[in-house]
Amino acid sequence: MAAAGGGSAAGPGSWSPLRLVSFCVLLAGFCRGNSVERKIYISLNKTAPCVRLLNATHQIGCQSSVSGDTGVIHVVEKEEDLQWVLTDGPNPPYVVLLEGALFTRNLMEKLKGRTSRIAGLAVSVAKPSPTAGFSPSVQCPNDGFGVYSNSYGPEFAHCREIQWNPLGDGLAYEDFSFPIFLLEDENETKVIKQCYHDHNLSPNGSVPTFPLCAMQLFSHMHAVISTVTCMRRSSIQSTFSINPEIVCDPLSDYNVWSLLKPINISGALEPDDRVVVAATRLDSRSFFWNVAPGAESAVASFVTQLAAAEALQKAPDVATLPRNVMFVFFQGETFDYIGSSRMVYDMEKGKFPVQLENIDSFVELGQVALRNSLELWMHTDPMSQKNESVQNQVEALLSTLERSGAGVPAVELRRLDQSQPLPPSSLQRFLRARNISGVVLADHSTVFHNRYYQSIYDTAESINVSYPESQSPEEDLNFVTDTAKALADVATVVGRALYQLAGGTNFSDTIQADSRTVTRLLYGFLVRANNSWFQSILRQDLRSYLGDGPLQHYIAVSSPTNTTYVVQYALANLTGQVVDLTREQCQDPSKVPNENKDTDRLPHCVRSTARLARALSPAFELRQWGSTEYSTWTESRWKDIRARIFLIASRELEFITLMVGFGILVFSLVITYCINAKADVLFIAPREPGAVSY
Repeated sequence: MAAAGGGSAAGPGSWSPLRLVSFCVLLAGFCRGNSVERKIYISLNKTAPCVRLLNATHQIGCQSSVSGDTGVIHVVEKEEDLQWVLTDGPNPPYVVLLEGALFTRNLMEKLKGRTSRIAGLAVSVAKPSPTAGFSPSVQCPNDGFGVYSNSYGPEFAHCREIQWNPLGDGLAYEDFSFPIFLLEDENETKVIKQCYHDHNLSPNGSVPTFPLCAMQLFSHMHAVISTVTCMRRSSIQSTFSINPEIVCDPLSDYNVWSLLKPINISGALEPDDRVVVAATRLDSRSFFWNVAPGAESAVASFVTQLAAAEALQKAPDVATLPRNVMFVFFQGETFDYIGSSRMVYDMEKGKFPVQLENIDSFVELGQVALRNSLELWMHTDPMSQKNESVQNQVEALLSTLERSGAGVPAVELRRLDQSQPLPPSSLQRFLRARNISGVVLADHSTVFHNRYYQSIYDTAESINVSYPESQSPEEDLNFVTDTAKALADVATVVGRALYQLAGGTNFSDTIQADSRTVTRLLYGFLVRANNSWFQSILRQDLRSYLGDGPLQHYIAVSSPTNTTYVVQYALANLTGQVVDLTREQCQDPSKVPNENKDTDRLPHCVRSTARLARALSPAFELRQWGSTEYSTWTESRWKDIRARIFLIASRELEFITLMVGFGILVFSLVITYCINAKADVLFIAPREPGAVSY
């Protein structure tokens, strides 16, 4: 009995070193896991995916499988190189590294039908931009959601009169079953090409030998089919699940708006209060998620409106003008007029302080940065002008604009034939609700001048914004470009026109937009957001949103977006009044409402009427996810989006490795079984010294 007791006491002590060694090995494995991964994979950190978007009837965009899609890299520099990917290559599937100039609908249609051989696509940025132009949007933007329909101007419905975006190939509205990524960093593109040349490119067109350079793309989307389906699934999850898994979110943000003269926003204006609306859009898009430079399609117009607002605010008699002026910057107009349709809806429901009947006239800035010569075209709606009263109001509006432009030699206002329809514009959503006198100012008389509408190439270079190479970033910020001067001239015309439309008569000629303001705004939105001027106008907690590159103007689902914040604070600082308040008063909205603070080098507080209004389609408030009246665009959710490259072995070697590993596993199990069966023979517990058996 004593011997038995001694043996059992020694057992745990004899195993503790083994447990300690096992623990150390396991800990070392965890510590070295990341190091091993870094040796195997090269992560691509500066990429932008194509994601899935959905509306009432369709899904568009791209996605990968749940575990990501992997393929051997093949570089396609000319269309003939596709032959290897589609038919000749012996090691499918392939991930195609496509030169940006080849990223067209025709080529993508060839890849779309061969999904068994295509694992994904990586697109490099073409430099310089394609000279022939590139627009993945449609030829008739926002078709079906403007004012023209089979019951109102049927001859203009579906862009029968004018295809406004003739270069649009609709690529961004197609659905792809494989992932597509944009390579934003030239250095990463060079690394991929070098890996391809080192491992995948064999001399004389012979079959390359393993290991081969491969790429893995992760962009699995949760939502499928349509907004109706994904919103219903999300709604069911939210109702019955403790931890609901939402699969899609509505595209939404905030409109930015302000009034020339403050009003009490807790109630509505009186019916006889008249307001002149100056409107433009804030957003754009491209084929790739959150890559939306929108230089001509959005930035130039809202920068011009900001400069016009600043110029008008400086007029000495603005506080006594008979009519008020409301500046509106609509979000989500790219996706079937989300922002403008929501504002009209709120006006109709009495949820907005300005009502539709308060609108005296409507002036909208469309694309204005690419004027031929000096011409700025005035677009109006021919259908509403069949009403004599509206026609007279529109005539007065155009005459006022012409008088305002007479004092600005660099801008020539031009009228169009009254039988020509409006281009895609926010004004169309207001005309759906009420006949008002309105005009859209644009650099084009018919089709867009913008050859890169809603594409990654709608950048500063596309509107001729450039800077001398020898200058510092601070010097670039204050360098007045020719484009800034031209847009300042347009802003001057708009500012003077708004002054006269509001009833002003005495100081029209003194209103002058500041070209320095325009050039700073262009630099901040299109070149470098993290600059001293943007830093000075934003709250300190918002300055982290400013990156070293340009801001992107995609509406997204998390709001407000960076663009919305910057425009709101730019508008507040350009039109607001510096007031003598303490920091606590300025920071506490409950003590001093409607304040925007600036705590840069010289802290001061600004009182402004700049506010935000929700830009969420009424379809989601009404739960009409299949609506044809309002925008129904949603964005799918995802868990992981990333890309990486690595070397892969041949299938034969992988099979041999698997079999050897399986054999070692079986051998280990057999040895373990045998040792366990003979444990009482192999492992005899030593007797304690002095133990005596009886």
